[in-house]
Amino acid sequence: MPVFEYKAVSPSGDTVQGTMEAPTMDMVILKLQEAGNIPLQAREAGGGLGLGNLNLSRKGMNKREVGQFTQQLSTLLGAGLPLDRSLQVLKDLAENDRVSRTVAEIRDRVREGGSLSDALEERHGTFSRLYINMVRAGEIGGTLDSTLERLTDYLERSRELRDSVISAIIYPVLLLLLAAGSLILLLVYVIPQFTPIFEELGGDLPTITKVVLGAAAILQKFWWALIGITVLIVVQFRRMLENQEKRFSWDTRVLKLRWVGDLVAKLEAARLSRTLGTLLTNGVPLLSALSIARNVINNTVLRKDVEDAALQVKTGGGLARNLASGGRFPRLALQMISVGEETGQLDSMLLKVADTYDREVRNTIDRLLSVFTPVVTMLLAALIGTIVLSVLLAILSINDLVG
Repeated sequence: MPVFEYKAVSPSGDTVQGTMEAPTMDMVILKLQEAGNIPLQAREAGGGLGLGNLNLSRKGMNKREVGQFTQQLSTLLGAGLPLDRSLQVLKDLAENDRVSRTVAEIRDRVREGGSLSDALEERHGTFSRLYINMVRAGEIGGTLDSTLERLTDYLERSRELRDSVISAIIYPVLLLLLAAGSLILLLVYVIPQFTPIFEELGGDLPTITKVVLGAAAILQKFWWALIGITVLIVVQFRRMLENQEKRFSWDTRVLKLRWVGDLVAKLEAARLSRTLGTLLTNGVPLLSALSIARNVINNTVLRKDVEDAALQVKTGGGLARNLASGGRFPRLALQMISVGEETGQLDSMLLKVADTYDREVRNTIDRLLSVFTPVVTMLLAALIGTIVLSVLLAILSINDLVG
């Protein structure tokens, strides 16, 4: 039976830790709860991380650690522990000095009479505006524990969406690198082996062979120039995106691309809806929520649409109607938001929009990959076949001359 390490808070508020034999980690958590403890961490001895483990970050807490901090603080507050005591427990649980120091600074600020939101705001760059404003709203409404629970859910779902997109991108990138590597290997190491043979035998080579031999010679002699040009293109592209006008123009073209534009619009709609819905659920006013939520949108064109819609909402217009004026947000999202406004359930409807487009984004990525993978495979096969054919044709033409 596996052995699990655990950390928990006892009914008296003390931190307890130890090991326990159990068939699963869920059983460890259940036994701790039955004993009246609040489980904070559980992991298989010598294995991976279980329930939130604070790790070293060069600049305070990273996004994953902020999520773990939020989950643990929500658990402790929900169990009835005072805020300063909960922060002390989290400080004791920290497994590195940087995270411990960050939590200690927050605890000290709270003990001095400051609010948790003010303490978080003073940790510049660690907690987002959305995070701080939600905590502030929870403090005002006296629902800090439930607010942190909603924040935990928001951070987890946002991370899942981001990770799914990144994971989907990794495979085609590796496939392209493999294809490029295979072609370079053929042109740099294989084809040059035939060049002296063709030159020694003489004769007029087929055009396709001349093209392949020329490409191999250029790659051998000027590989450094090709690398330099690639780096230069990447640098210039990044500089272009730093210019607001050029970035806006680029984002406009991206939205017009078939399939890609639709995917970007759905991804941004999911981000906006989840952020806005979470803020509204927590009691943040719509205008303030729009001001915060627009910052999660990466596409500058869609962000501008949200900013324009916020200005119209300020004068009394509806959110769905004003978002629709740009003509770029998905229609289904706009219809669901409109229904939410009409029924007075905008917050819950926005979260449903986010769930819907989370699934849509994953499905769209799967469909694109199902097309992309065979296309790249066939393209690679065609290029390699062309190279092999050029060699065979050259050999046959030389044999004809010799014969």
